[in-house]
Amino acid sequence: MDDKLILMIPGPTPVPEQALLALAKHPIGHRSSEFTPIMGEVFQNLKWLHQTENDVLVLASSGTGAMEAGIINFLSPGDRVLVGSNGKFGERWGEVCQAYGLNADIITAEWGKPLDTEQFREKLEADTQKQIKAVIVTHSETSTGVLNDLETINRHVKAHGEALIIVDAVTSLGAVNLPIDEWGIDVVASGSQKGYMIPPGLAFVSVSAKAWEAYKTAKLPKYYLDLGKYRKDAAKNSFPFTPPVNLIVALQTTLQMMQKEGLENIFARHQRLKNATREAVKALSLPLFAPDNAASPAITAVAPVQVESEQIRKVLKKRYDIAMAGGQDHLKGKIFRIGHLGFVSDRDILTAIASLEAALLELGYDAFTPGAGVAAAAKVFKS
Repeated sequence: MDDKLILMIPGPTPVPEQALLALAKHPIGHRSSEFTPIMGEVFQNLKWLHQTENDVLVLASSGTGAMEAGIINFLSPGDRVLVGSNGKFGERWGEVCQAYGLNADIITAEWGKPLDTEQFREKLEADTQKQIKAVIVTHSETSTGVLNDLETINRHVKAHGEALIIVDAVTSLGAVNLPIDEWGIDVVASGSQKGYMIPPGLAFVSVSAKAWEAYKTAKLPKYYLDLGKYRKDAAKNSFPFTPPVNLIVALQTTLQMMQKEGLENIFARHQRLKNATREAVKALSLPLFAPDNAASPAITAVAPVQVESEQIRKVLKKRYDIAMAGGQDHLKGKIFRIGHLGFVSDRDILTAIASLEAALLELGYDAFTPGAGVAAAAKVFKS
């Protein structure tokens, strides 16, 4: 049957009908009097979502563009930075730093394990000359389903006193409590196709006063991603370049939806979806890739042994029109990832788990009692 696809991947995520209808509206001019108040509302609601009074700037890019902007606007060639790397995206930020001639000191952890916060503390405390200019951390590592302990790492950065903290919150913003002003986070990057519940194409960068001070002396090259341009125009509820107008209108809609639900309820829903998914996977006797104490509310990675990950994904897609994500790089074929981020409900999880059970049985995997996964998820939802 056509048009029944269910996205259970970490992005793009499902889009609510209200947002789809907003996308379908006739475009309006981005310099028009009709667009300016829409943009003003969006900027205000973005600050609400980010729990900040800082600038939250909007770019026409993916989350990678937001992170690149977050790095290059506040640093200079040769600057020493610490980069946490325990997955595909941590590795990427190290590559971005190297591409721009930064002196990147990579703190690594095995994929599927959280970053060791003590390694950050030790390196920051040892930096008595204050040469470390920034610490770059992925909050929710999309490739593995690990949630890193950003609060503790940030506390060590604050004790250092000089370094900025730059955060990839692409799959945590809108799913995990990230109180930017309370914690004093300097730069936070995210993307529209995740917790924002709209298609890819927009990215967001929150910038602190401390980061803007660093911007004044930063010497890395930039033009389209020069956040100073965006800040100047945002003060007039405008853009320095042409934005995807219809995505902005859809974002206006989803931010209103999020405000109606409320931040605490949003975070609680994602926590509930995570718990239900993980309990269901355990009931199916499938190994989880990330430990319970470092599991992301955005995505659950599963590492089956007795049945092939890609075969599971293939059956789910062909038979039940459910898309789940595969592994990346050396994890390709070794894990599959269940997304539960953004416009996802309890019903979606029950549907996905029931379909997963059926797919496993079709593939000859019978190390579980039929219905056990659904029952485990339902138990979480009942509590």
